[in-house]
Amino acid sequence: MHRVIGARDLHAVDVSEDEARAVLRDMVRARHFDERALALQRRGWMPGYPPFKGQEGSQVGAAHALAGDDWLFPTYRSNAMQLARGVPASDLLLFRRGRAEFHSDHDHNVFPQAVPIASQIPHAVGAGMAMSYTDSGQASLAYFGDGATSEGDFHQGMNFAGVFDAPVVFFCENNNWAISLPRERQTASDSIAAKADAYGFEGVQVDGNDPLAVYETVTDALAGARDGTPILVESLTYRQGAHTTSDDPDRYRPEEEDLPAWRTADPVDRYADYLHDQGVIDAGFVEECFDAAADEIDDAVETAEAAGAPAVDELFDHVYAERTPRIDDQKAWLESWLETHDPQEMEF
Repeated sequence: MHRVIGARDLHAVDVSEDEARAVLRDMVRARHFDERALALQRRGWMPGYPPFKGQEGSQVGAAHALAGDDWLFPTYRSNAMQLARGVPASDLLLFRRGRAEFHSDHDHNVFPQAVPIASQIPHAVGAGMAMSYTDSGQASLAYFGDGATSEGDFHQGMNFAGVFDAPVVFFCENNNWAISLPRERQTASDSIAAKADAYGFEGVQVDGNDPLAVYETVTDALAGARDGTPILVESLTYRQGAHTTSDDPDRYRPEEEDLPAWRTADPVDRYADYLHDQGVIDAGFVEECFDAAADEIDDAVETAEAAGAPAVDELFDHVYAERTPRIDDQKAWLESWLETHDPQEMEF
């Protein structure tokens, strides 16, 4: 384990009390977003959703470590990280409703989230190499799950970063399950962090349910990356819910998993208790954060609903620079189907 902050006094950590409270506020906000998004999907408001409950500490801690001009390359389960980075909640909801990735005007150096597994990793490395060539002083962070480490994109990206000293932090959030596949069947390596050795740079593990441990670890990793030393951070966390809303974890996950209590404990409760014990928050702080988050997500839902459904052309016009005959055929079929079907009246 690289760091476990919870065992230390807050004043021994390189973070102010205001920043420590901001991290908790973002974690509570992310938790409420996740719960609300899951409820919206269950009533047919959007077709599918990947919950991240239990991973808020890992994502928010890493997001707070990023400098303003660093770039985040996220995947589909990174909503907590994107929210903490400044992406409006309405944008994330609109994406799930079929809209373009970023609906509002904002400038937060966040790449569009990747749904194909690991495809964002080479993008992060390519951007990092460009940052190195231009001597911009920036770094990129590629966020991915443990399942992505079985993809070729992961190994190719790591290899390029090691060879070209790209300023990249590979942030692997190991929640112990790649859909239904447990980590021990994902790799024979002692850890995911150990995989960095093959590519000529360091790999570290961190308690992913301790946001301040993640914050310090990723802050150090980004500093090293800016000096031309990439690094792989394995954030050990736990997926409390299903892989997606179409998944049933009860079919494959045992009731009692052989994992330590720190890894399966709720990160929001754990961190709130820690800050309360440190005298940084009072008893009503978390409830106030939930109330503020509820108002924000209510507004985000209203914004997403007011935008309505995307036009049919939006599904086809941006696949290629110019539509191909096959894309034209698909567009014509959908337009014909919509003439006799009303999606609003369909049951899901």
